[in-house]
Amino acid sequence: MGSLVCAAQRRKKKERETEESEINGEAEDEIEAAIKIQAWWRGLLVRRALLHAALRARIIQCWWRAVLAQALDKRRRTMLLLYSRQESAVVKLQARVRMWRIRRCFCRARAAACIIQAYWRWYARRNRKPESDHTTAEHLEIDIKILV
Repeated sequence: MGSLVCAAQRRKKKERETEESEINGEAEDEIEAAIKIQAWWRGLLVRRALLHAALRARIIQCWWRAVLAQALDKRRRTMLLLYSRQESAVVKLQARVRMWRIRRCFCRARAAACIIQAYWRWYARRNRKPESDHTTAEHLEIDIKILV
């Protein structure tokens, strides 16, 4: 009888082990499934965080490019304003120099005309005829060229 009891105990022990292994196998399957779900969820969270970080980086880059473009535009406007002021100053200076040169030439011509007129009046008074008291421009036939 001792061998029957041992055999029955062995069978029970084997059945328990198979049940435990089945339970352990099912539990391991559930654990593996839970691990997969957790990994999927963590991956989803990481991908979402990376997407948000990439979007934020893009927003910052767009803003920075706009700031740089505004600074470049401001620098261009400043340079253009400076150039136009210099150009205006150069034009004014050139106009004044031309005006000064022309005025100087005019003043020289006027002074020469005054000298010629004075000498002519002196000559006319000295050689005056008694019948004509004064000389008019209509009576004179002189070609005077003033070089400007």
